[in-house]
Amino acid sequence: MFFKDMHPADIAEAISEMRRRERNLHFLKLSPELKVEVFSFLDINIQEEIVRSMTREDYAEVLNNLEPDDRTELLENFPDELIKYSINLLNDTEKQIALNLIGYKEDSIARLMTPLYIQTKANRTVKQVFQHIKKYGKKAETLNYIYVVDDHNVLIDDLQIGQLLLADEETLIADLIDHNFVSLVTTTPMEDAFDDFEKYDRSALPIITEKGVLVGIVTFDDILDKIKERDTEDIQKFGGMEELDLSYTHTPLYELVKKRAGWLIVLFLGEMLTASAMSYYDQEIEKAVVLALFVPLIISSGGNSGSQAASLIIRAMALGELKLGDWWYVMRKEIASGLMLGGILGIIGFIRIFIWQETGIYDYGEFWLYVGLSVSVSLLFIVLWGTLSGSIIPFVLKKFGMDPATASAPFVATLVDVSGLIIYFTIAAMFLTGKLL
Repeated sequence: MFFKDMHPADIAEAISEMRRRERNLHFLKLSPELKVEVFSFLDINIQEEIVRSMTREDYAEVLNNLEPDDRTELLENFPDELIKYSINLLNDTEKQIALNLIGYKEDSIARLMTPLYIQTKANRTVKQVFQHIKKYGKKAETLNYIYVVDDHNVLIDDLQIGQLLLADEETLIADLIDHNFVSLVTTTPMEDAFDDFEKYDRSALPIITEKGVLVGIVTFDDILDKIKERDTEDIQKFGGMEELDLSYTHTPLYELVKKRAGWLIVLFLGEMLTASAMSYYDQEIEKAVVLALFVPLIISSGGNSGSQAASLIIRAMALGELKLGDWWYVMRKEIASGLMLGGILGIIGFIRIFIWQETGIYDYGEFWLYVGLSVSVSLLFIVLWGTLSGSIIPFVLKKFGMDPATASAPFVATLVDVSGLIIYFTIAAMFLTGKLL
């Protein structure tokens, strides 16, 4: 394989498609610098495979030169024996960095930070800062921002590199700062950090302790990776399954079935209630068989409206558009939406029965008008109920500290299926008692 002039990400992709033995050989032939870059782009399972094939010296060289945030992610996903082996291969400086990063809570933004950045004091000149950048800038994660600290390493400001480029080289950094900066505390949850990056439109943000001491930075590319993981997890949950630990292509068949079977069983048991509800109304169905014709139409409409509402609300929550306190605003809006949507489907349902009856496509009997009213009014209330259920369940789950994405489309649809039958037959009884019933 000829890797000359290829981007490390492309090399990683090419290596990943090779067979195991061939893959390991090609990786070992890379230059030391390229090994580090390519390694960070590989999937975790391939990283582990390559690590086990490398000599102690080769792995130590790669590990010590990895970006701290990439190394933290690596150690988080390795089995225990490899974590211990890896930590022991780090030099004293890198080992301290790794242990500090791993020590933060799993959902804290500090787990993504890197200590590789450029900082300076306010009494330095622009010329001195550029000399410092030329000496140490190669190792920095980003040069877009220069962080200004005091004698106790407390962050007092950050400057865009453009501000220094436009300033005279003898200008003091103190003359450029305004003490107006945005930062994240080490304990800030990742979800909140995502919002801050979007709100302030930053490519990097400094990480400080509770006392304001600068300990690292987080760049937007690391945030994007975590957002991708979060959205993937939410989509999988919303599809009615547990989130996958690995990508779909690398998940073993047994694990894939295990992740999907749990929710399918729960939903299947829930759908059994639909059969129970049907059996409860078996006498009504026996007297008016025509009612059974519209059961699929009725329950699918309710389930569809519930799934739509749940999708909208969960996504709005993920984007920060809706908070827990907005539940009443959502209810008012969804009541109006449900009534209008239910009314539209109800009218279409009645027109369909009317046309079939008048054209002779199907004879609904002498009380066809009441059958049509039963179906159309039921659609109105079932779609309304589905819309309300789908929109309010995410709020209930969030209130109890659960992931709103757990309110998956299949879950909402199953709930509305069962309750929808009760609504349908109750309304049908109101219109058809003394006639067909």
